[in-house]
Amino acid sequence: MLEKVTRKKAKLRLALTGVSGAGKTLSALYIAYGMTGDWDKIVLIDTEHERARFYADREDLGTGSFYYAPFSPPYSPERYKQLVYEAAETVGTDGVVIIDSLSHAWNNEGGVLDIKDKIAERPGKNSYTAWNEAGRFQNDLINTILAVDCHTIVTMRSKMDYVMQQNDRGKMEPVKIGLAPIQRDDTEYEFDIVLDIARNHIATASKDTTFLDRFGQIITPELGQQLKNWLENGAEPVKCESCKKIISAFNGRSEKQIIDAGQKQLGKTLCYHCFAKEFRAKRDADAAS
Repeated sequence: MLEKVTRKKAKLRLALTGVSGAGKTLSALYIAYGMTGDWDKIVLIDTEHERARFYADREDLGTGSFYYAPFSPPYSPERYKQLVYEAAETVGTDGVVIIDSLSHAWNNEGGVLDIKDKIAERPGKNSYTAWNEAGRFQNDLINTILAVDCHTIVTMRSKMDYVMQQNDRGKMEPVKIGLAPIQRDDTEYEFDIVLDIARNHIATASKDTTFLDRFGQIITPELGQQLKNWLENGAEPVKCESCKKIISAFNGRSEKQIIDAGQKQLGKTLCYHCFAKEFRAKRDADAAS
């Protein structure tokens, strides 16, 4: 039945990708805390040899004590699903479940590639025909993550990706095309938002259905607050008049303090960096006149 579309509240469906050390785990925790304002509303499922324990109750990082589920092999889709269901029940409809990481469900012990190999060993099966059955395990897991009645964040490890291209001598050779998540091709695009975190911790959006198309910042809890406001109320965060990026807290100054300073000193709504640049230019011009 056709109906006139209306905006509705939505749950966060976010994927964070990046190489080791980029800050995926801490970024996920910051977003989750910004969404909830309550560490008791967060569950982190940890496949990364319990490294997430290092982020609990850290005064230097501003983290608290969240619910935690260490996850050791085998990393089967069924075990993932069971933990996701338990975590969603624990945090409730306004909580956040973090899966750190989803890559293990693909290429680690008990993951989908393992399942595919075992299916291929059966009589009448081969590596090609096994994909149809193994793919159902993958699809069922992703659908479960996207369907639970709470917010979900997944992290995925990244690796260098290659394609075969013809060189100037007419021979095929592998060519680097950048980083790609360790998961089935295009899995990240099942999520509404995909943020790629570089080694310098700067996150950029490779897919976005919200307001993050020009996002290029280190993730803080404030981003979680902005996402919550957008998902629940359609509220757009304030953007800089100059660079068009989202204005966020920086260098000990809140978003409001930065906006107020720009309005008072320059009559503009500016981010911290653009305010500092334009304020210096104005000061130098005033001194020269």
